This record gives sequence, structure tokens and C-alpha cells, in this order.
Amino acid sequence: MSVTFEALPTDLVEALRSGAPDANGMAAERMVSDGQGMPCRHCLRNVPAGREALVLNHRPFAALHPYAESGPIFLCADACTPGDGPTPELLTYSPDFLVKAYNAEERIIYGTGAITPAEDVASRCETLLRDPDVAFVDVRSARNNCFLTRAKRA
Repeated sequence: MSVTFEALPTDLVEALRSGAPDANGMAAERMVSDGQGMPCRHCLRNVPAGREALVLNHRPFAALHPYAESGPIFLCADACTPGDGPTPELLTYSPDFLVKAYNAEERIIYGTGAITPAEDVASRCETLLRDPDVAFVDVRSARNNCFLTRAKRA
């Protein structure tokens, strides 16, 4: 089985770039990137140095419920190409990441959450996704808990 890491959907990103409210009902803030530490959740790369970035609150879940975490994310303020694929660049920006599995009802599957070395993230996601009860796996910052990308069966 192979795994794919998903970028945020282009239609959502375009709406947010056009001023649609974030998960908190607010417009995105704008800042200038220094080229590091601002991974865009659409192209799955750092926003290039000197370019504008959007910072906003995002909740990567379909419904509100106790497990529907939200938090800050970055997006390139300008158009960028979605970074879906087997190993996105943003998974090379840290020595480790928080990886945890969810079921079809978007509930955390207890016991799956683990701080995982960067080089093991893809294989950890693949292992978790072998379980038929796992619908998807979220990869988050190990230090700030920010949502980075979602892994699904390819």
C-alpha cells in the first residue's frame, strides 16, 4: 500500500486568499516570509523569502465535535501549485512530527499518536493506514501542534 499526503483543497485556499473567513470567522492576516518556518498547507513548501504569507485559523475536519482541533496555518498569499504526493517538502523541515490516526467519524484512535522522526513519517502513516478502522492520519508539528498535512491511502 502507498500513502499520499494531501494539500488543502485549491478551492478552499482560493476562497481564503479572496477574504473568506477562517475557522474563527476572521479574515487571514498577512505577513512577509523570511523563507523559513512558514510552511504553506497548499504547496507543502515554505512560503518563499520576501513573499507574502497568509496566517489564519484552520480546522481540518468536516464537522464541529470535541476532536475537531483547530489552529494556525500558513498559506502562500499568491497562487501556488498543490503539493500532494508521496513525500512533501514540508516533512523535511523538522527532525520529527506528531502523527495520529482518526476513524471515519473523525475521532482520534487512541494509542496511535506518536512523535515520529521525519524519516519515519511516511512509513508510520502507511502502517497506521493498514488498519481498516483508520480513515486518515494527520501530521502535525511536534512542537506547536499545528496541522501540516493529512495522509490517506493512495
